[in-house]
Amino acid sequence: MIFGWTILAIIPAILLLLNTSLFPLIALDSTLANALFWLTSTGTAPYGVATVLLVLFLSYQRLSKPQFISLFLAISLGMCTTLTLNSYLKPHFNEPRPNAVWLESQYLLNTDNFYSLPKAQRKVEMSSALDRLEHAHSDLTLSPLVKQHWKHEVGFSFPSGHTLFALTLTMITSYYLLLAGNIFIPGMLFIWSIGMGFSRMLLGMHWSQDVLASTALGGVIGLVSIFVVNQAFPYLNNFYSALMKNRKKLENTR
Repeated sequence: MIFGWTILAIIPAILLLLNTSLFPLIALDSTLANALFWLTSTGTAPYGVATVLLVLFLSYQRLSKPQFISLFLAISLGMCTTLTLNSYLKPHFNEPRPNAVWLESQYLLNTDNFYSLPKAQRKVEMSSALDRLEHAHSDLTLSPLVKQHWKHEVGFSFPSGHTLFALTLTMITSYYLLLAGNIFIPGMLFIWSIGMGFSRMLLGMHWSQDVLASTALGGVIGLVSIFVVNQAFPYLNNFYSALMKNRKKLENTR
């Protein structure tokens, strides 16, 4: 798990050290761009909820009942932590997204004014900028899916909430499945996490430092969630057993 975590962090770390941006690298009206959109959507509400439910379903089939309960509690704790941390850090750092900076370089957006607006008004401004982009002499063309994604994602850049979500879910789930002797699903989850980080950078949603920091934070949140639940689970298990015994006593008295 730690080895996989390190591999996930190496990619954005190298990009950061080389001061290299992956946006705009690919054609954003291509099949690849649309595929990356659907990949990144697995970490976007409401699809992110479906992703968690799918992971829980696959884990339920491969773990014992106590292991699954522990996994469920750890994922719940991890997801709550990532949502809270992400909502706090974004307005604290006030970092503009790469796509907004690029639009500013094309004189289609002013990032200072843009990020001072309420979120609803930012969506209107982004939509207006993208409409002007279609009539401008630019080499960058957006597919309808990517264009819609840009209109929706108008928050600050740091950290990458999608990467944070993917890393936390991957670390927690992989821990329990590896203990149960399952390697395939953790392997697929780590590949998914790598793809999530790449999709965020290639689609112009995040800088390499956003993905690197989120990779580190997601790993820490995952490990802490596992530790907390493993420490508390014996007490929760005893409490659950006591409730079941009391329930049986009540049924017998009836």
